[in-house]
Amino acid sequence: MATTYLAGLALGLALIVPIGAQNVFIVGQGLAVGWPRACWAVVAAGCCDTLLILAGAAGASGLLNGFPALRGVLLLGGAAFLTFLGVQAWRSGATTLSLEAGEVLSARTVIRRTVAVSLLNPHAILDTVGVIGAAVAAQPEASRTVFAGGTVSASWLWFLLLAAGAAATRRFLTPRKALWFERISGTIMLFFAALLLYEFVTFLTD
Repeated sequence: MATTYLAGLALGLALIVPIGAQNVFIVGQGLAVGWPRACWAVVAAGCCDTLLILAGAAGASGLLNGFPALRGVLLLGGAAFLTFLGVQAWRSGATTLSLEAGEVLSARTVIRRTVAVSLLNPHAILDTVGVIGAAVAAQPEASRTVFAGGTVSASWLWFLLLAAGAAATRRFLTPRKALWFERISGTIMLFFAALLLYEFVTFLTD
C-alpha cells in the first residue's frame, strides 16, 4: 500500500510541480495577502484539484475523450481568462501587493479567484481529469483509493509549500520588487494565454 501511495504522490507531483498559471497564482496570493489568509487559496486550489481528480476517476476522463469539442471550449475559455488575469496584473501595479491591499482582500475574494484560475485552466483540468483521473481508474480496485490519496495529497502539499514560502518572503518585498513581481506574473499569465490560443487554433485546423 505504501508503494501505491508513493506512486500516486509521484504522479501528482510530476504534473503539478512544473510552473503553470495555477502555481503562479498561488504564489501571488501568498505574497499579496500573507499568512494565514493565503491558506484560503491553498484550500480552494486543493479542493478543486481533489474534485477534478475524483471526477476523472469516476469517468469524466472518458467524457473528455468522447467529446473532442470540449477541449476547444476549455482552451478558448482558459485563454480568455488568463488574458484577463495578465492584463489585470500589469495594470494593478505594486498596490495589489501592498499591505493595505492585503488588508482589504477578503477570504471570499481569494477563494473566488483561486477557484476561477483552477477550474478555468484547461491544462489543470486535462492533467487532473484526463491523466490523473484515468490513472486512478486504471488501478486495481483494491489499491485505487490509496493511489488516489497519493495524487490528491500531492496537490495539497505542493500548494501549501508554495503559499507558505511566498508568505514567508512577503516581508522582504519593497514596492519596487512588488511591482516587478506583478509584471512578471502578468507576463507569465499572458504567455500561457497565448499558448492556449495557439493550441486552440491548432485544434481547429486538425
